[in-house]
Amino acid sequence: MHTFPLAVIGAGVIGRTHIERILKTPDFTLVGVAEPGEAGRQWCAERNIPTFENHAALLDATQPQGVVIATPNATHVDVAADCMARGIAVLIEKPVADTLAAAERLIRLEKDTAVPVLVGHHRRQNPILQKARKIIQDGRLGQVVSANVMAHFYKPAAYFDVAWRRQAGGGPVLINLIHDIDMLVYLLGDVHAVQGSLSSAVRGFEVEDTGAALLEFACGTQAVMTVSDTAASPWCWDLCAGEQSQYPRQNVQSHFLSGTQGALSLPDLALWHYTGERHWHHEMTREQSNLHEIDVYVQQLRHFRAVAERRETPICSARDGWRTLQATQALLQAARTGQRHICPAFQP
Repeated sequence: MHTFPLAVIGAGVIGRTHIERILKTPDFTLVGVAEPGEAGRQWCAERNIPTFENHAALLDATQPQGVVIATPNATHVDVAADCMARGIAVLIEKPVADTLAAAERLIRLEKDTAVPVLVGHHRRQNPILQKARKIIQDGRLGQVVSANVMAHFYKPAAYFDVAWRRQAGGGPVLINLIHDIDMLVYLLGDVHAVQGSLSSAVRGFEVEDTGAALLEFACGTQAVMTVSDTAASPWCWDLCAGEQSQYPRQNVQSHFLSGTQGALSLPDLALWHYTGERHWHHEMTREQSNLHEIDVYVQQLRHFRAVAERRETPICSARDGWRTLQATQALLQAARTGQRHICPAFQP
């Protein structure tokens, strides 16, 4: 199979993550990077990567078959529109957009142009999550009645030297918890309603440092989620799933799903159930799944290529990205108003 020409727009933290994977994976050729910032351009120059000041110049000069968009959220759809107008498939980093209206525009663009879109909720690529989804779909849990999710970690003071990380929209809900919300959407389907509470009591910034949410799913599941980026804690997916080497891996669990037939913890994939009569006085059986580890970002790139070549359908489509963004923004709105927020279905 020939190498697939890819371009990256944006050489910030997540853009560099993609660039590093592209450079080390023989399936791909990095044809260029668009990056207006001096630090990002210098980083690319040190790796002999062709660099352009804007995405239009990059697209004109390199004509890639796929583009990774890792720009600020508010620019995602405008940049995607320029790529899609040229027939170039796009992998858009999460969140899919900064507003639901922008995400809906992307859905319409995908329909009108027939150009594939993949949203970069990379955890969907993890075999752990895919196995959990199959366990649920196979009925091993019965009706899933509840989910408990912890996203607790500690960000050091230097992290907040960047001004936008101290401002509304730059906190752990939109940056971190959105991944956990997407995991539940992938496992359980649409969110029907949300209640939530946010606090900035520890750091006192405009942005939240701690929050809690109750998500009511259309399937009936009630999910309780807590997040804090000021907690000295190992209980979050990044620290216990082993997806990225910069996080020291901890032998703990962060996600728990309970159903009428069984219960499942993640990321260890421990499945608990009764072999006989279901009764809280009886012994339970624990089943363990063991899976090979993969680099989820490399897997995402390979899936993106298959999507661009129309060999696979997106594991996280533009509409999937809209669903996750809607639930996340509903949490922020519910926390602001103190009221339960209903999530209407998308009307194309």
